[in-house]
Amino acid sequence: MNLRTVPEKSAQDLLVVHHLSKSFGGKILLDIENLHLRTASAYVLTGMNGVGKTVLLRILAGLEKTDHCSLSFLGRVQQLSPYPALMREAIVYVHQHPVMFTMSVAENIAYGLRARGWAKKRIQETTEQALEWAGLSDLRDRLPAGLSGGEKQKIALARAKILQPRLLLLDEPTANLDGAAREQVIALIPTLVAQNSSVVMVCHDKDLINLPQICHYKLRDGRIEDRNDRHCDES
Repeated sequence: MNLRTVPEKSAQDLLVVHHLSKSFGGKILLDIENLHLRTASAYVLTGMNGVGKTVLLRILAGLEKTDHCSLSFLGRVQQLSPYPALMREAIVYVHQHPVMFTMSVAENIAYGLRARGWAKKRIQETTEQALEWAGLSDLRDRLPAGLSGGEKQKIALARAKILQPRLLLLDEPTANLDGAAREQVIALIPTLVAQNSSVVMVCHDKDLINLPQICHYKLRDGRIEDRNDRHCDES
């Protein structure tokens, strides 16, 4: 599966982070000098438990505050406090155990579009496309209670995809899934990139880490290590 669908030479900076720091209880958790994410590219972030991988995703999604951070998004300098509207519209975070609302699968997927005030007909059409994309059409009227972990993860991905994010942050998207469900979730990742989204995945899944043309970063002692043969921010 080819996760980069645009030529290297045409890739552009999506998010550029400089001097990101985060402390807890006087102890430095994150001390990241530079992090470059490119348009229509996929990344995995690995590291030992407790090193701050999820915290970093939550910072980028505006769910955690930093001690300090300089960044640009889509070529525009941004401040993370208050979290900018441009990034809130363009960045979606999917938790390892995504929240399911007490409503049908289709209504769960359409939730973000309703919140954005889309017209009913447009919501229905877009939701049907997302159901088909995720292989959930047969479950459209089911309630999430009783569905498998893989089905819930696909609902969460479809709910994120439908918002057309420029950057999708996935926390352990294949954790605790059985073989078939895991393969189905992995297969959805390239289609997100094909639609010009960039994807950052915290994971320990070797099949995700070893996918061709994926960029691998490791978080160790608060810093980002490039685990690739060449730098992923090269154009």
